[in-house]
Amino acid sequence: MEDLSGRLLKNLTGIQNRIRAACLRAHRAPESVALIGVTKYARLDWVTELIKLGCRELAESRTQQLAERAELLSPDLHWHFIGPLQRNKVRRTIQYSHLIHSLDSEKLLKTIDRIAAESDLKPRVLIEVNLSGEANKKGFQKAELLQLWPSLCQVTHVQINGLMTMAPHVDDPEAARPVFRELSELRDTLQAISPEQTRLQELSMGMSGDFEVAIEEGATLVRVGSALFAGLEA
Repeated sequence: MEDLSGRLLKNLTGIQNRIRAACLRAHRAPESVALIGVTKYARLDWVTELIKLGCRELAESRTQQLAERAELLSPDLHWHFIGPLQRNKVRRTIQYSHLIHSLDSEKLLKTIDRIAAESDLKPRVLIEVNLSGEANKKGFQKAELLQLWPSLCQVTHVQINGLMTMAPHVDDPEAARPVFRELSELRDTLQAISPEQTRLQELSMGMSGDFEVAIEEGATLVRVGSALFAGLEA
């Protein structure tokens, strides 16, 4: 367990240092960026040890594992849902999610709003935007989102807190910069035409290979998994 703890601490500290350095380059406060530990492929003992090291923001991509781990582990953790959300899984997912990053259609938003009203909940969501143009990625197209925005903002039991995107998988993180910059600019555009109660404070973008560039372009949430658990035996 000491080896596991030591390796995780080294990985976590290294990532935190890289986040601080990226914030410094961007003239941002380090506390303006939250590290979301993506645990979807991690063994439970790894996750438990990561929590002991102070990581309280964790992410899962499947409703069943989200529910199981949320019920098993500390109740004061913040669980983020980052995977494709099926409408028949909405009721269970919103019970455990601090923030849903993957709101990818108007139908899904309306379903969440209806079920949240029935459950007396106010789930927080991020709108997923496909800015890379890749067919295998989900999310709203930019033009589609701009057209639908007034309608999306009419929900009564869902809090739209910002945007999320996934950049193309590229060897050079700099190649992802235009996508991150475009999401930040889109957030500003949407905020300017949003109702007063809609506050788009969150930008979820950047993963293990490109989170530093994402921070430089305005990310407030970075989703890191493989870099956290690097070097651990499966």
